[in-house]
Parts: sequence; structure tokens; C-alpha cells
Amino acid sequence: MKLLERVSDVGRRRRLAGATIECYQGWIEQFLRFCRTPDGDWRSPEELQGAEIEAFLTYLVKERRLSASSQNQALCAIVFLYRRVIFAESGEDESPDAAWRRHLGRFCAERSKRPVRVPTVLSEHEVSRVIAAIKPSSMHRLMVELLYGTGMRVMECCALRVRDVDFDRSQIIVRSAKGDKDRIVMLPDAVKGRLADRCRRVRAIYDRDVEKGGGYVPVPDAVENKIPYAERDWRWQYVFCSLTMRVEADGRGFRWHAHPGVLSRTVKEAAARAGVGKRVTPHTFRHSFATHLLEAGYDVRQVQTLLGHELLDTTMIYTHVMNKPSVAVTSPLDRLIAAPSDKP
Repeated sequence: MKLLERVSDVGRRRRLAGATIECYQGWIEQFLRFCRTPDGDWRSPEELQGAEIEAFLTYLVKERRLSASSQNQALCAIVFLYRRVIFAESGEDESPDAAWRRHLGRFCAERSKRPVRVPTVLSEHEVSRVIAAIKPSSMHRLMVELLYGTGMRVMECCALRVRDVDFDRSQIIVRSAKGDKDRIVMLPDAVKGRLADRCRRVRAIYDRDVEKGGGYVPVPDAVENKIPYAERDWRWQYVFCSLTMRVEADGRGFRWHAHPGVLSRTVKEAAARAGVGKRVTPHTFRHSFATHLLEAGYDVRQVQTLLGHELLDTTMIYTHVMNKPSVAVTSPLDRLIAAPSDKP
């Protein structure tokens, strides 16, 4: 088995997200390409040690001028390669963790400085304008309203399944989110009727697909082994399914979820039509959701739970962009204009 295939296999066994596995594979390939000999020959990863890793990480900062997050991402991919793939099984006299640490040794690369950034947040009026600029009957408008109304991540919304929408309890179960964790978010009353119509439309699409030999939907490996019928159960269908059905070599027709890139393009075009000067992406609505809840007086830990943040510090970043911070500061210019002048 090739090295990148081994990385993918181990990543799936450890239940990493597909995007994370692809990201790790990309960084590992770049690292091995960087460490080739002057003649262009590939070197085995077992030959490479801390000096090569240090040189690669320094190159990312000095030559390619990448951000701290990108450099950290590359380091995580390399550590995953040695810790989880190459040295996953070691001799009896040494633990796997000790083996990869001993092999790599100490290295001290030049690190990129991580700047403090605040998220872009729309006002309630701007949110309303962007949503209004999307065609009312469009599936993407409903998706944007859910992003703002629930705080879901983009892929969580795209991969939402019919079975995870609970209309009676007015809630949505977000399955296998970041960190492979489940959480529950509210189902806004404003979209409940249209979301129910969307689910009925999905059932109609599913029935037509079945007649054509389709009706299949991708499911996690664990579900496929435990519940074999799940991949053709309409309850497992994506709420926001793709417009096209993919036919596999064996003749089975699969319908995947909507592509996040198409949603991103729709949001960008809507923001331009609405005249919003900020850089607006689908993720901006998640930022706006959190900030507006905090401005409304909700506890930060409630917001942390709804967003699915593991650390409270991650949620606290939204307190920096609130219109009503806990300690209100009045601009000295406003005080100067408001104060009556003693001079004639």
C-alpha cells in the first residue's frame, strides 16, 4: 500500500474528517517533495528526521510566507505521519510514542507569528439584506437562513440528513461534527414550514431515483456495516441533496449533498447585490449568529454549547465584536460634541 493510501486508511480508522485526511495528505506530499535529493529522487520517510522537518517548516515561513495556522497544520500532518502511520507499531522494548519522538529528535524551526484576528460580523440589517437578495424559492436561501438561525458550520448544513430534523421538538441534531461530536441546535420557527416542504421534496426525488435504479446515499462505514439498508433508506437522504445523481460502476445511483462551493458563490453574489461592503462567506452567518446571541444577553456558555466549541476561549472571541460589550466605552469625540460649549 502506498504511503498516502496508508495515511488515508489510518485517518479513516481514527475517524478523522475527510477534509482533514486530504489536508494531511497534501502536506505530507509537499514535505516529501521538499526533501528530495538534488537529483530529484524521493527519500524514504524513515530516512528523514528533525533536521529535515525544521528546514521544511522554516521554508514555509521564510520562502512561502505562510500563516501560523498553515505552518501548524503542516506540522500536525507530519507528526501524524510518524506517530500514527510509520511508528504505530514498534518493538517490545519501546512504546510507539517513544519511538517516533526518538526518531525525530528535537527540532526548532522558525515559527510564524499568530496574529489576533476578529471575525467579520454582519449587523441584523445586513443579514436581512443578504438573505433578501437570494431568490426566495432557492434551496440556498433556506441554507443561509439555517446557518444564521442555528449557527451550524457550512458542511454541517450541507450534510444535514432528513432523520436529524425533529419538527415536533423544534430541534436539529448535528451528527459527527468537528471532533466527531454530536450536538443539538434549535430549529427556528421561521423556517420550519419551508424545511418540511424541502424534506417532502427530497422524498419525491428519492422515489424518482429508486425507479431509475438509484436512491442510494453515502453513509459512514460504521453505519453501513451495522445497518446495511441505511444507504437506501430515504430517512438517511441529505436534506440539501445534489441536483445530479452519480451512477457507480455497479449501476447504483448515489445522490450526494450540495456542494459548499456553490453555496459560497451564491452568498458572495447576494452580498454584492445587497450592497454589503464586508467580505461575506457562508461562515460569516455563524459568526453573526454567535455575536447577536451575546448582544441579546444570552450566556456565553449557552452559545458555546450551540456552536460546539470545545474551549470557552474560542467562543469568547465574539465578545470583542459586540455592539454592547460588558464595559461600554463612549468615544471622546461623542462626549465633546454632546457637551455644551462655554465659549460664545
